[in-house]
Amino acid sequence: MASRTATAVSVDAKGVGGKVVGWWDQSRSFLNDVRTEMRKVTSPSFKEVQATTGVVIVTVALFAIYFYGVDRVIGFFIDNLFQMAKKA
Repeated sequence: MASRTATAVSVDAKGVGGKVVGWWDQSRSFLNDVRTEMRKVTSPSFKEVQATTGVVIVTVALFAIYFYGVDRVIGFFIDNLFQMAKKA
């Protein structure tokens, strides 16, 4: 019976203050983990940045050309549909 009382007292003693302390400890642990992981991060070299930038520029250009073509084709059919509807 004494152990139940001790448990109940420790739960009651925790209360709101215990949640704040628990939150603070969790935040500190998280920030320590972030710092540890950030030490493992390496920045790309200038050559790698140039290469990936080139890939992005070429990819964007290809998608722009593709969507321009699709837009022209769909626009052509819609214009013809409106012309036919106007005649009828």
